[in-house]
Amino acid sequence: MAINRKFFFDQVRARLFDGRLKQAQVGGLTAILDRWEGTMPGGDDRWLAYMLATAHHETGRTMQAVRETFAATDDRAIAILERSFAAGKLARVKTPYWRRDAAGRSWLGRGLVQLTHRRNYEAMARETGIDLVARPDRAMEPGVAVAILFAGMIGGSFTGRRLADCFSPAKEDWKGARRIVNGLDRAELVAGYARAYYGAISYTTE
Repeated sequence: MAINRKFFFDQVRARLFDGRLKQAQVGGLTAILDRWEGTMPGGDDRWLAYMLATAHHETGRTMQAVRETFAATDDRAIAILERSFAAGKLARVKTPYWRRDAAGRSWLGRGLVQLTHRRNYEAMARETGIDLVARPDRAMEPGVAVAILFAGMIGGSFTGRRLADCFSPAKEDWKGARRIVNGLDRAELVAGYARAYYGAISYTTE
């Protein structure tokens, strides 16, 4: 069954976007819905709801691919990360992955879900068939960002956890699903977004 787009957008506009959606937000939401309907017919709609919620949180509600720190350019993002690292604000970071390599490539976070470190770009290149190693900046392209979101959350290549581990006929774990991306960081918040998205997609049309 197809998602009732009018119902969906009416619901998310009111419940998740303070009554107003920008065209870019509509475009980002539509791209995710289109890929779901095109590649996962009959899939568990809770998976879609949680992917939408993840993109909602990770992009600051823009529903567009973003760079780590939300900077407009790689150079600006790198500068912000360097300052934070020097100030001791990134204590968990051992190797500054954002620093450009010999070929000038930076492995800073990009996309609808922040893909960081060369090894993760390499893994996602294998998963999607998109050469993210030669051009890591391709993670900022809308279609590529959506492909990464789906591959990482459905296949489990972000953290080893996947949507099927949290949502199945016998299981529903909205909070624990956060481990698919980032431990339990803001798990309750993202779970709330996901439940709202699920309510918006559960009204379907034949």
